[in-house]
Amino acid sequence: MSERWSDLAVRMGSGALMVVVGVWAIWVGGDVFHFVVGIVCGLMIWELTRMLAPDAPRLAIQLGGVAALAVLMAVYLPLLFAAPLLIAPAFVGATQLKSHRILFGSFTVLVMAASYGMMHVRDDLGFAWLVWLVLIVVVTDVAGYFAGRMLGGPKFWPRVSPKKTWSGTAAGWVCAAIVGGLFAINSGVWGAVLLASIVLSFASQMGDIAESAIKRKMGVKDSSRLIPGHGGVLDRFDGMLGASLAFLVIELVFGFPWLAL
Repeated sequence: MSERWSDLAVRMGSGALMVVVGVWAIWVGGDVFHFVVGIVCGLMIWELTRMLAPDAPRLAIQLGGVAALAVLMAVYLPLLFAAPLLIAPAFVGATQLKSHRILFGSFTVLVMAASYGMMHVRDDLGFAWLVWLVLIVVVTDVAGYFAGRMLGGPKFWPRVSPKKTWSGTAAGWVCAAIVGGLFAINSGVWGAVLLASIVLSFASQMGDIAESAIKRKMGVKDSSRLIPGHGGVLDRFDGMLGASLAFLVIELVFGFPWLAL
């Protein structure tokens, strides 16, 4: 039992620091939030490049910088002009890497679009809806972590993510629905918020699994060691990538959330 929970203290400490910085940036919004998201985006592309091309550390730094700059420029432009900037880092990296070009390009587009989506939510929909999105990801991860370790049971997708269980996965959906219910009280669109909360919870888990698949393919345990107890930035924000991208698609296609909190 002690070994099972041995990383909890470090994980909670570094997690608390990330929460403080994240809440502050979300609350302030504007250029401050854009800058924080841009840095996180650049670090994720740096980690991705390091995993796929460990013998090219300089390239990893360059592509991380390009990604951060591109997403920061894109947020200040209309979507028509922002789209080429969001795709550019994937194209540049794919032409420079010696292998795994398709994997790099596709995952980089995911990271760029998701980062843009987070800034879009804060800028256009406001503080409350971004908090809702973050809470969906957090409770999905936390519920999955504790339920999976306490209840165990059959694995969700053992070939890709050996630690993820059905009990943890289902617990994430339930807790996301609870968060959605609390926000639905203020929004007045019960069905839409509840359904979207569960969909985003699942998308968060798929983001986690997608990153796990890359690590498994490349034979690495963590994307980096930047965050004690959590591994790398990708390890911590993989769920946010999936949820943010899914929210962006839902908002653009269906006009969600219709009513402001």
